[in-house]
Amino acid sequence: MVKYLVKRTLGMIPLLFVVTIIIFMFIHMIPGDPARIALGPYATEEAVKEMHAVMNLDKPLYEQYWIYITNLLGGDFGTSFKNHKPVAELLWEKFWLTLKLTAWGMGWALAVGVLVGIHSAVRRNRWPDHLGMTVSIIGLSMPEFWFGFLLIELFSVKLGWLPTGGTEGFLSLIMPSLTLGIGLLGLFARFTRTSLLEVMQEDYIRTARAKGVPKRMIMWKHALRNALIPLVTMSGIQFGFMLSGAVIIEAVFSWPGMGVLLVDSVHFRDFPMIQGCMLLFTLEFLIINLIVDVLYTFLNPQLRFD
Repeated sequence: MVKYLVKRTLGMIPLLFVVTIIIFMFIHMIPGDPARIALGPYATEEAVKEMHAVMNLDKPLYEQYWIYITNLLGGDFGTSFKNHKPVAELLWEKFWLTLKLTAWGMGWALAVGVLVGIHSAVRRNRWPDHLGMTVSIIGLSMPEFWFGFLLIELFSVKLGWLPTGGTEGFLSLIMPSLTLGIGLLGLFARFTRTSLLEVMQEDYIRTARAKGVPKRMIMWKHALRNALIPLVTMSGIQFGFMLSGAVIIEAVFSWPGMGVLLVDSVHFRDFPMIQGCMLLFTLEFLIINLIVDVLYTFLNPQLRFD
């Protein structure tokens, strides 16, 4: 396993290198001059040229990239054009806020969605199944931001139980995490139901039934364990998308995470911050995929690392 982890980790390096080139070229295609945006519309040409020199924007693209990648290999993500602070410091602060929000949203969506899916599969074509699948379809179809506004209207405006935004305490985390996870709840419920029903038709399940193994043991020890393997894959992918795509939810609830930081950086043409955010998002996906592969062996001991 250690050999596999080392191999996968080393394999990330060339991919990250290619990603840095793509990100660097892409952000320099964004219209707008960061120096002029920073100085304002009334700045003189001399002031803009001086700011170009400070931001290294007066150099050719290949030289700008060389400076960027050299600093990056030394652990320096650069300095934000907007905040004039180290990019790594700002990323570290905002990343943990987004990770906290995403983990709570994924956690409750996964727990409730899997339970609903199991309940629907066990009681297939009966009213609990119909109710669970109806709820899951509503969750999948409902726009997340609209659900967030409904929560704010009910629990903040009318009842006054929860704050409308901010990051003060656990109460401020409840509504944004529920909003972020509502769509995934329906997805997990339907996926668990379908996967579990497929596993229940396998020969080893019929053999266990013929041997008189209790239904509860068949479900929890044999069927569910194998049904969760594809769910782990989908959960990892969805978690990565949640981390990098929580922009709207963070905006609705004034949650100062990575999404809001990236949007502000694009608006301000903050090249170092955009590069840092995109590189971090890429690294998140790679690490999540590695964790998913490791989890496979715990769910199915027959699987081995190559």
